[in-house]
Amino acid sequence: MHGKRWNLVSVLILFAGAIWIWTSSAPAASSSEEIEAPRVGFRAPDFSLPLADGSANVTLSELRGQPVLINFWATWCSPCRAEMPAIQKMYDEYQGRGFIVLGINSASGDAREDILAFIQEYQLSFPILVDGNDQVFQQYQVRGLPTSIFVDADGKIQDIVVGGPMSEALLRVRIENLTSGEVR
Repeated sequence: MHGKRWNLVSVLILFAGAIWIWTSSAPAASSSEEIEAPRVGFRAPDFSLPLADGSANVTLSELRGQPVLINFWATWCSPCRAEMPAIQKMYDEYQGRGFIVLGINSASGDAREDILAFIQEYQLSFPILVDGNDQVFQQYQVRGLPTSIFVDADGKIQDIVVGGPMSEALLRVRIENLTSGEVR
């Protein structure tokens, strides 16, 4: 009986050792397979998402030539709620200069009805997009809400702001830089 138990323990140890050797010798993912977080000075990753009302899709690359604020938010996020009036005001003020705001909401955290109610409550007129499977949240490696990414007319990221709420003054400075063509 003692011999059978010893044989079983020996087999389990050998099996565990073989698995450890196999997994530790597996080649690491090449850098081309790794997803890098978007960074200032680099092109903003492209995406296409549906509007909250489902009427159409918006694709970032189709907005080349226009400065864009990408704002990741959620209805339950207090700082997101606090900064929305300032974002809407800046959109109203600067859209005549080609400035676009894309609000991106994660459908995994909010029901579509809640998103639509939020749009009405805050009278948002800029495009609100729904990231149904969080693909764009992952692509942009959003780690906190709100996250705002300022993209110039050439499609390059000029600034990233994590957290909030952003004030009108902070928004104005960043939007002025984008719409005037100044690069930080």
